Amino acid sequence: MRAKDLLGQHGEMLAAGFLETQGMRIVDRNWRCSDGEIDIVALDGDTLVVAEVKTRRSTAYGHPFEAVGAAKLARLHRLASWWCREHELRVPYRRVDVVSVIDDGVGEPQLEHLRGVG
Repeated sequence: MRAKDLLGQHGEMLAAGFLETQGMRIVDRNWRCSDGEIDIVALDGDTLVVAEVKTRRSTAYGHPFEAVGAAKLARLHRLASWWCREHELRVPYRRVDVVSVIDDGVGEPQLEHLRGVG
């Protein structure tokens, strides 16, 4: 497996743990369909949360949040609808969150969480 893929998996594991400490319940990870992938699906009370995780070793090429643009957000909203249909889940609310993980491999990883993006 490529180093980039391993870093991404590591970041998703850290992000899932972090979201759980925030009171969310992880219900799915790495769900795929023909239009893309959802990194983490969680429930935050009665809200379905689709979380995109962006992991980097540094901010040398910009902050991880910068990698999530309007097209990606639109896709995540579509994927959330498809996930709900496939799992026959009806929830009153849905939102897209983004979790940034910066882990240089030396100190503690830095995680930031943006709720309700786009």
